[in-house]
Amino acid sequence: MANSNLSNAQKAKNDEFYTQYHDIEKEINAYLEFNPDVFRNKTVLLPCDDPEWSNFTKFFAQNFERFGLKKLISTSYAADSKKYKTGYQPTLFEVNDPQFDYNKTTKNGKIFTLANDKTGDGKIDVNDLEWHYLAGDGDFKSKEIKKLRDEADIIITNPPFSLFRDFLAWIMQAGKQFLIIGNMNAITYKEVFPLIKENKMWLGPSIKSGDREFQVPDEYPINAAGWRIDEEGRKFLRIKGVRWFTNLDHGLRHQFLPLMIMGDNLKFSKHKEIKGKESYDHYDNYDAIEVPFTDAIPSDYEGAMGVPISFLDKYSPEQFEIVGITDRDDNSGLKIKEYTERDAPNYGDLNRRGVIKIGNEYKSTYARLLIKKKTI
Repeated sequence: MANSNLSNAQKAKNDEFYTQYHDIEKEINAYLEFNPDVFRNKTVLLPCDDPEWSNFTKFFAQNFERFGLKKLISTSYAADSKKYKTGYQPTLFEVNDPQFDYNKTTKNGKIFTLANDKTGDGKIDVNDLEWHYLAGDGDFKSKEIKKLRDEADIIITNPPFSLFRDFLAWIMQAGKQFLIIGNMNAITYKEVFPLIKENKMWLGPSIKSGDREFQVPDEYPINAAGWRIDEEGRKFLRIKGVRWFTNLDHGLRHQFLPLMIMGDNLKFSKHKEIKGKESYDHYDNYDAIEVPFTDAIPSDYEGAMGVPISFLDKYSPEQFEIVGITDRDDNSGLKIKEYTERDAPNYGDLNRRGVIKIGNEYKSTYARLLIKKKTI
């Protein structure tokens, strides 16, 4: 489950969460280890990026030559389009530039590009970034940013949390490679799950469980647990339930998950919910068994299994097939029962999930991926 900070950000569109440099570095290095040429001769677009603050621009500019990039493009939203704009102060970087225009800096986004050795020091790095104001406010749905999208080979960013569905659709419409951050529960969205099922998108390798810390604007209200202010006065929030979403290949996708014999799972499991049971529970409304923990997936069961969405952290398409998800719509062909008010007063909720029947009681599970083990 995503925590309240992320949910509140979605509702209020407080979306300026700046990704930490070391988190970007760790994720990108995993792709380079699998394919050292993944970025070679590629144009990388970093939209929604606020280049003067974002670590994405800094990271790729500093590693431009090492990655063999062809071009780096980074764009930002205009100040007036942001949630927190009261008392907006442009940076000294911008004010000291001859092209500075206060009216434009509030109404127009900015674009940073890197492709050549501008300084003449024999290398291409962050000092060679060039910038100017965009014609519009930097909205990724504008024709101006769409043109940049179509020019790019790979799109990488931390998009506004409230616009994840729209942003992903914007990328897929252009058929681009991408690496973006989002809420783990996006896996269950009707616009997202088919991409995962069809092996058109998967999770990145570096974030598994726990949480990640993001910097937020100075004006961001701190009213929840998991925050701090550093010695320089910068604000940070810890956010649970975030993941990298991508269609860039990485080595972890091809590592098989260790499985156990069903009987051993139940006898020696560390999870009290299943330890000591004679067999796994079978759903009342799906032709599948309930496996509530990824490390409890049996090796000696050939039928369908319902597993937590966190299973995707360790999913290999060579080992398992994703056949569906427990949801209101029967997208798996495994649903065998629909509940009515005669069954239970909360029959609508029951129809949204996998259900275990205990006596005359119905217990709804969390969202489950429905998987089958492939014959190897």
